[in-house]
Amino acid sequence: MAPRGAPARRIVSENRRARFDYELQDTFEAGIALTGTEVKSLRGGKASLAESYAGESGGEMWLFNANIPEYGPANRFNHEPKRPRKLLLHKREIGRLMGAVNKEGMTVVPLKLYFDPRGMAKLEIAVARGKKQHDKRQAMKERSWQRDKARILKENN
Repeated sequence: MAPRGAPARRIVSENRRARFDYELQDTFEAGIALTGTEVKSLRGGKASLAESYAGESGGEMWLFNANIPEYGPANRFNHEPKRPRKLLLHKREIGRLMGAVNKEGMTVVPLKLYFDPRGMAKLEIAVARGKKQHDKRQAMKERSWQRDKARILKENN
């Protein structure tokens, strides 16, 4: 929780589909190495984590396929929108993530991209297992029932 009087974290992008497609296990907060134009674009609220994933390369964690669009006023000094971006994690955290991926067949999915109260860009990632089709249908039924139940209770009160 942010200290009293400090601004709360400002969410830039959220991968809502991940909570539907995956069964989430552990979550981690990772820093992300960005260029200046990427930060400017994020401060404008533009980013998409829809089809992105995190993976290991050379003993480091990287974010692949995340779309941070070009920053208009930067002209020729712009960045590539879907370039791989380095995630800043401790070695122990990288080991835990890669152990889960290698041993248990899990995957690492990004959940949220946000600015913390100090203004640093952070990425919330989770170790997750993919849901089967019947699990997704069950989740939809449960969500629909909760919505109907709330509506019935509201009408009775």
